[in-house]
Amino acid sequence: MTAPGVQAEPRGEVRAPPTAREQARSLRIPFAILLVVALVAPFFIYPVFLMKILCFALFACAFNLLIGYVGLLSFGHALFFGGAAYLAAHAAKVWGLPFELAVLTGTATGALLGLVVGWLAIRRQGIYFAMITLALAQMFFFFCLRAPFTGGEDGIQGVPRGKLLGVLSLDSNLTMYFVVLAIFLLGFLFIFRVVHSPFGQVLKAVRENEPRAVSLGYKSDHYKLIAFVLSATLSGLAGGTKAIVFQLASLTDVNWPISGEVILMVLLGGLGTMFGPIVGAVVIVLVESYLAQLGGWVSVVQGALFVVCVLAFRRGIIGELSRALRRPL
Repeated sequence: MTAPGVQAEPRGEVRAPPTAREQARSLRIPFAILLVVALVAPFFIYPVFLMKILCFALFACAFNLLIGYVGLLSFGHALFFGGAAYLAAHAAKVWGLPFELAVLTGTATGALLGLVVGWLAIRRQGIYFAMITLALAQMFFFFCLRAPFTGGEDGIQGVPRGKLLGVLSLDSNLTMYFVVLAIFLLGFLFIFRVVHSPFGQVLKAVRENEPRAVSLGYKSDHYKLIAFVLSATLSGLAGGTKAIVFQLASLTDVNWPISGEVILMVLLGGLGTMFGPIVGAVVIVLVESYLAQLGGWVSVVQGALFVVCVLAFRRGIIGELSRALRRPL
């Protein structure tokens, strides 16, 4: 009982979930920290190593857009990454295209392959969707193995970096790093905008309850196909950039272990988080680089990391940190 005119305090007040705008605002500080670290890092760490991290981080962010926000598990994303790498390298070395056009060629290749594969696979769900993407990726791998323009097992080597806009030489690793950083930031910000847009909210609705989204009038297959193409396009951007940076496109880029690695990056960093794929990419690239002398045992270490991730922190590194801080990351 309360006195007349005195309002009782609510018990067990339920806090409304943060809106998309509030979530976006909460990511400003982490993004600023990421930007500062990325700008300072090449003066203390080998720029080529950092460029590898950035390329795979963009690849992981692109894959996270599909699995983290739409709920589609693709086992064939190496198709878009490696296919773009081959076309970008071929465009730069054989066609003589400048850096920006070669990368755009790789990006367009990823988009086209994504449209074809997505149109074939999007009508299936679950394990059937995953197996179709894996089968198509393996078909493309054997095509690259036999196609004359790919160089077979030797790949395309000696790819020229060229000049940016025909003026700025990219032979310097430090200069190339900042160009790759700009590409990564553009891709990351594009994904950020997609996720926090009305389109992104529909993708989340399809992920959470597809029948309900359909009952509200949304054509879920159309939204999933668009998301698939966007993910493939950004994967192509990452693959094309990597081919120019390392001046090489090989069968490794299009083989199935790359698809497995990007899945591990996303799960280890945090599924459905903005910064999780970046952290996952950093961890996996570090493991591969510093344990390279172990040879085939690197795969065992990666498998152990995956087991620990599943058993100890299912939300991933950033997912668990986000839960502890009670703010989206």
